[in-house]
Amino acid sequence: MIHYLTAHRLAEMMGKGEISAREVVGLHLERIEELDQHLGAYITVEKDRALASAREADEKRRRGEKLSPLSGIPMALKDNICTEGIPTTCASKILDNFIPPYSADVYERLQRAGCVLIGKANLDEFAMGSSTENSAFKITRNPWDEKRVPGGSSGGSAAAVAAGMAVFALGSDTGGSIRQPSAMCGVVGMKPTYGRVSRYGLVAFASSLDQIGPITRDVRDCALVLNHICGHDRRDSTSVDVEVPDFEKGLEQGIKGMRIGIPSEYFGEGIDRGVKERVEEAIKVLENLGAVCDEVSLPHTEYALPAYYIISSAEASSNLARYDGIRYGRRAEGYSDLVDMFVRTRSDGFGREVKRRIMLGTYALSSGYYDAYYKKAQQVRTLIKEDFDRVFEGCDIIVGPTTPTVAFRAGEKTDDPLQMYLSDVYTIPVNIAGLPALSVPCGFSEGLPVGLQFIGKPFAESTLLRAAYAYEQSTGFHKMHPQAKEASRDEI
Repeated sequence: MIHYLTAHRLAEMMGKGEISAREVVGLHLERIEELDQHLGAYITVEKDRALASAREADEKRRRGEKLSPLSGIPMALKDNICTEGIPTTCASKILDNFIPPYSADVYERLQRAGCVLIGKANLDEFAMGSSTENSAFKITRNPWDEKRVPGGSSGGSAAAVAAGMAVFALGSDTGGSIRQPSAMCGVVGMKPTYGRVSRYGLVAFASSLDQIGPITRDVRDCALVLNHICGHDRRDSTSVDVEVPDFEKGLEQGIKGMRIGIPSEYFGEGIDRGVKERVEEAIKVLENLGAVCDEVSLPHTEYALPAYYIISSAEASSNLARYDGIRYGRRAEGYSDLVDMFVRTRSDGFGREVKRRIMLGTYALSSGYYDAYYKKAQQVRTLIKEDFDRVFEGCDIIVGPTTPTVAFRAGEKTDDPLQMYLSDVYTIPVNIAGLPALSVPCGFSEGLPVGLQFIGKPFAESTLLRAAYAYEQSTGFHKMHPQAKEASRDEI
């Protein structure tokens, strides 16, 4: 069961000499060999590099050097986070030969902490999707039921952690792409406040919405990873220069007297009965822990989905214009002139969902339609943010479901984009308002994990973590794992 232990527990064991980083990394590599041919969580596995990094961590520990709690811990990175010398594909044919000449700020920070990159995780192409079925290379499957999706777009990252193929992972969250797959895979996932974590080296989807965050096995691990990836970065103009607290320090303070808002709009039409029941049970647990829970209203919630798809698609059409076959990435063959090369490169290189969003975004920004669509969506964005501002005048955090359903069957929604988009209906408003939010496991429906979402004020990640930790310690759902073949330490 080593591969299901948390980072903080493994750090304790390594510190006592009970296990080495080499053993931990070896077990996880063995786990990938056993399971990933079925699950498809990884695009690239860095076996030799990971083992070399693990040996380096062990050597530093033998020399008595002061090490980070994450030193020697194997991690996965979503494959839209740049890694110098290691392919970064965004799960797209147009970038299948791209090897970045630089690393993302978050990867640099985790390297300095001694983390071991074990591989790059699969995703929906350019992070556009909710099921990880839009990858150009493979479909990722849910470790709890391989006939189901893991969620998306960070489905590979969430599946890797849930299946014991990485101790933690990083994902990106534009409209729920960390929290939704974390909920569907039964792990912890956090989207920090916009600007809290540098986006330098994150391949852009929608620049005003994207944010990098951790996917972990429990809340304490989430706090540990946040301690290392948060902080100002001058290379990112949207990075906010604010103090980074020790997120682990206040976890055990409890939530007695904490005011929690329960949005009525998150329990209406579209939510599965089992999901609703698990979330309501979780709210009772929070009340028993001393929190004061009251119903609140976020009246513009119903407009968040259309506003999001206009804003995000408009930004995507602009960001993805750079993939033209000239500067880097794939170039089509057999073209007759420059325009034909553009057309062939982009037609062959992008998948169906990416093309759909490029066309939608280009239309929304076009002359004669900008005011009717993009400008109107930005006005709605302001109204949604004002809803949250009003609610937070009377409460400390907001709690509700992360997703309206449990993980759905692979192929079930691929022909109905609207139904696919609705799986992010409770996560999207958070990105529109730039707020922090966290999903933790809160039980099961149909034998599949259900996620509980905690939403906070800007830069109030510590409050969210404290509330989530109190709930987690009172329930223990984070200790439940999907059944899969165990790797033995003797098999390394």
